[in-house]
Amino acid sequence: MQAGRRGRAYQEGLVSYYANMYQDKLCSAADAAKLVEDRKNLVLGMGTAMPPAIMAAVAERAKKGEFTRLPVYYMHASDAAVKTLLVPELMDVVKPHPLFMSAFDRGLAKKGYEVGKEYIHFVPCAFHQAGKLLTEEIGADCFVVQVSPMDRAGYFSLGTSPDYGATVVRNCKRLIVEVNRNMPRTFGECLLHVSEVDAVVEHTSPLMEAHSKDASVEDEKIAAFIAEQIPDGATLQMGIGGVPNSVMSFLANHKDLGLHSELFSPAMVDLIKKGVLNGKRKKLFPFKHVYTLALGDREMFDFMNDNPSIVGYPVAWVNNPAVIAKNNDMISVNGAIEVDLTGQIGSEFVAGHQFSGTGGQLDFVRGAYASKGGKSFIALHATAKSGTLSRIVPRLSGPVTDPRMDTHNVVTEFGIANLKGKSMQERAELLIGLAAPQFRDELVIEAKKLGLM
Repeated sequence: MQAGRRGRAYQEGLVSYYANMYQDKLCSAADAAKLVEDRKNLVLGMGTAMPPAIMAAVAERAKKGEFTRLPVYYMHASDAAVKTLLVPELMDVVKPHPLFMSAFDRGLAKKGYEVGKEYIHFVPCAFHQAGKLLTEEIGADCFVVQVSPMDRAGYFSLGTSPDYGATVVRNCKRLIVEVNRNMPRTFGECLLHVSEVDAVVEHTSPLMEAHSKDASVEDEKIAAFIAEQIPDGATLQMGIGGVPNSVMSFLANHKDLGLHSELFSPAMVDLIKKGVLNGKRKKLFPFKHVYTLALGDREMFDFMNDNPSIVGYPVAWVNNPAVIAKNNDMISVNGAIEVDLTGQIGSEFVAGHQFSGTGGQLDFVRGAYASKGGKSFIALHATAKSGTLSRIVPRLSGPVTDPRMDTHNVVTEFGIANLKGKSMQERAELLIGLAAPQFRDELVIEAKKLGLM
């Protein structure tokens, strides 16, 4: 009995100790923003993890002329970021360095071109290297990130965004957290102790939500081809968009699927609730749903909150091909912008400009194929611009995202082609067969010019 009382007293003492530490570090957003130094690198949490109040306070300092140059590094700018810190009127001082081009970044870059200035300073980056680039190559002088409320043991959670955040929080010079009651508390390597933090800001606001568009007829056709290739017991990685969501809608009658995915999305929640996604046969972290980035809606965030089956880890680990390959029957589904007749994949360049980024596509293309029984799928509509442009092309219009020797299965609404082990001539024939019929004759002519047929 005495030992029990002593144990409770000790625990209560720890809770009080951490609460006092929290209070000592608690400050206003304006005071926290004073820790951001001029001409030093400011790193923002990714997407949903970007802290609205802190960014607004830093923007106010910029408006007052308190910075001469502020390099800002991030991926997937949030709505709050684009309304506060990353606005055209601050571009003479704030220098955005996205590691992935979002629709916002493309728009901001266009505004810069129109006035003859460089508003965007894109940094090429494979997603699994983001944490290392930010901490070892670039240098994270100050990291600001949105977190869940502190628990009784003194831990915050990175919630939706362990991604590069789980690496940067422990390798930055200054760390400022914005506590948001809406950020889900998640497990894995998402925990961050109050003793590691330099300043705490409290600000609760709605989390940024991402809603997928309804699947098109082409999406459904492509998804059906892919779903036929997925066995019971497979472990899934799904990208974002109509095709991955459609694939998951076809899997309702599958059994014992697992999840080891860069992205956690609402469509996955549906399969978990149905018991289809249970992780029972996974070799790595069975019964756990592994992710590094969560994009979705309020219902998904609520489902994630305090759910011990959902575990987030740094992208350096989740997207490591050697780690991905440890699960048998690893299935990877991602999209592309164009595919050339040799099997090279272009997923980041449109009309002569950077459109997105490398992301983690190649990581999973390689990891899935290295898995026992694993398969990767690159899915794309056969045409663009209302059927006037073929996305099966003689040559890519920009950089290669996935080299031809890595490409496994390519899928359009006209079929699926496994390029592994195929000669250059066989590849050209298979890929032309995936093109829209009105472009096939032209592609044959181009293939002959290239010596592929």
